Amino acid sequence: MDTPATTSSPLAHRVKRLGHLDLPGSGQVVVQGRYAFLGHMEAPHGTTIVDVSDPKRPRVAAGIPLDHPHEHSHKVRVVGDIMYTNLERPGRRFAAKAARFAATRAGLEKSLGRAPTAAEIADKLKVKESELPQLEEWSRTGFPRAGFRVWAISDIAKPRLIAHVKTGGVGVHRFDVDERYAYISTGMEGYAGNILLNYDVKDPAQPREVSRWWLPGQHIAGGETPEGPSEVWHLHHAMRCGNELWAGCFNAGLRVIDIADITRPRTIGAYNYHPPIEDPTHTVLRVPHPIAGREVAIAMDEAHGRHPGRIPAGLWLFDVGDLARIRPLGHFQVSELDTPWARKGGRFGAHQFQEHVEGTLVYCTWFSGGLRVVDIRDPVMPQEVAWFIPEPCGGYSTPQTNDVEVDTRGLVYIVDRNCGFDILELEG
Repeated sequence: MDTPATTSSPLAHRVKRLGHLDLPGSGQVVVQGRYAFLGHMEAPHGTTIVDVSDPKRPRVAAGIPLDHPHEHSHKVRVVGDIMYTNLERPGRRFAAKAARFAATRAGLEKSLGRAPTAAEIADKLKVKESELPQLEEWSRTGFPRAGFRVWAISDIAKPRLIAHVKTGGVGVHRFDVDERYAYISTGMEGYAGNILLNYDVKDPAQPREVSRWWLPGQHIAGGETPEGPSEVWHLHHAMRCGNELWAGCFNAGLRVIDIADITRPRTIGAYNYHPPIEDPTHTVLRVPHPIAGREVAIAMDEAHGRHPGRIPAGLWLFDVGDLARIRPLGHFQVSELDTPWARKGGRFGAHQFQEHVEGTLVYCTWFSGGLRVVDIRDPVMPQEVAWFIPEPCGGYSTPQTNDVEVDTRGLVYIVDRNCGFDILELEG
């Protein structure tokens, strides 16, 4: 697994590669001290811990494999000697259709006056006919392992499982955590799409749910009617800034949640730019310091496909000085012409930025557009100041830069959705 960097060269401006490993595709990277923690996209790879004390010679220090094929553990957080990882069905939008399988078949039978064919069920669920057996199986079995796990990592080479918290739906997606609380995006019985569950983790071996938050309409068991399809009208994840959670809510845009009393979370701000923007709101975070005299938040969309003639997924800047009147300030885009990989398969467009902001530089991942470094000192006119587009590795035809982290040394870490882990340094 510890293989040297490939011989072809990346495309870069003001960014230098220090180290590389051909690690399996990852959904998240976080760094604490001398270690980087990677959550992988596909089983049997779960979580890998990499010693990055020498950034030119990273080495794998530990790994946690998965023993179930139809799950992944692609997100990870670390607080002190405690590590948190998720458990989720891969391809969660597809997997979520299992919950609708029985109702879809029954509805078709009632409207048609006969048993529907496999082709008719597949058409209604918008899946391939060959995929129906898997959905039917999952509709019967559910996903009993859905949730998140907590690990003691005082011995970094031997992570020890101390808790497995069960949730529901297709499992836990992205999440935030601090020394006292975990802010979990997950499916739950009776809700359409992912909602927010807040857990007290003062005792990390016994996390305790303290509250829930959801978009109006998501609580279908409570008689609510969803305002949009559950696969695009739900919480992606929320991150804490002071006594607020800043939430990306896919095609419902962004929400600001007051948690001064965490047992009673309440929405205090909202902004939705869908439509006409097609790609969903992925990550939102308030900048913890003023920018050009303004209170500013960053939002990033997630590219879900290439849509000629439509505005592709990008980075937004919002004036949030008055949460009752959130308004857009600036927008940043990358042209397909800025990478040779944009039309060679895979996704092109925005996905994620590093989830802590210091100064005015924002480090963004752009799938086949690699890493983009954007200066937001003028939030009306954000400017790109550096970039790094890795060459594809592992036999893939295009890079798919998925997540980014910046450590206390100023070193930059990126992971690829398919293959690759890079340690970078901003020059100048």
